Amino acid sequence: MKKEEILQLFQQFEAVASELEGVECWSARELQKLLGYTKWENFEKVIKKAKDACNNAGEDAYNHFPDIRKTIPMPKGAEKEIDDIALTRYACYLIAQNGDSRKEEIAFAQNYFAVQTRRAEVIEQRLLEFERVKAREKLSQTEKQLSGILYERGVDNVGFGIIRSKGDQALFKLTTVQLKKKMGVPDNRPVADFLPTITIKAKDLAAEMTGLNVQSKDLKGQSRIESEHIANNTAVRNMLTQRGIIPENLPPADDVKKVQRKLVSDDKKVLKDSKKRKK
Repeated sequence: MKKEEILQLFQQFEAVASELEGVECWSARELQKLLGYTKWENFEKVIKKAKDACNNAGEDAYNHFPDIRKTIPMPKGAEKEIDDIALTRYACYLIAQNGDSRKEEIAFAQNYFAVQTRRAEVIEQRLLEFERVKAREKLSQTEKQLSGILYERGVDNVGFGIIRSKGDQALFKLTTVQLKKKMGVPDNRPVADFLPTITIKAKDLAAEMTGLNVQSKDLKGQSRIESEHIANNTAVRNMLTQRGIIPENLPPADDVKKVQRKLVSDDKKVLKDSKKRKK
């Protein structure tokens, strides 16, 4: 997500924030639009899931999702009252958590409502961390799927490890040992946990390509699949270097597990703060 898009969404979410009986809240009708839901009926289903999550967390959903009425303008100067729901920050957070984080609006909302500091740059940084954690999770899923595909074609776990290592060498032009030494990665940790987002996604793309081509070309045996994986990583490397991005020269990023723990800690604070306000 670009900086300009983050700032625009930040301003939109700030503009519809209000206060009800001294509590910061958002209109469900307004949030519906910001999260890209065109039909109220569809958004109500997400709200229902969020209410269930709220109750399961030991909170009274009524305290976070009180029903209200909203007046909207009609043609010829008339007005009409419609059902609405006042949503606390915690309620908005739960709604966002039940949305599709692949949508930019949902991803932004998940991070906007998870932090208490209402500053665009804080949310931007959290979005970058959120994107990196999601990219790492996606790479793990892709590699797990690829391992399953290869196992069916005569490649065991040891063989898969060799294929993956050869792929990394094609992408970074360094062996795994050399890359770990250059980046300062502990011996017992995977390199991917310390890669910046773009190279995590590069590894994921190459692995996706290998999985697809192994099946479409009906490749079998470690040797043929290894050649395919090397070719795919080389292709991804060429694409990056043509745009001036040298994978092995990018600085290492913070340990993704620490970043993930920080995001989880922020999430827990949302519930903790909601309970404080209730007392």
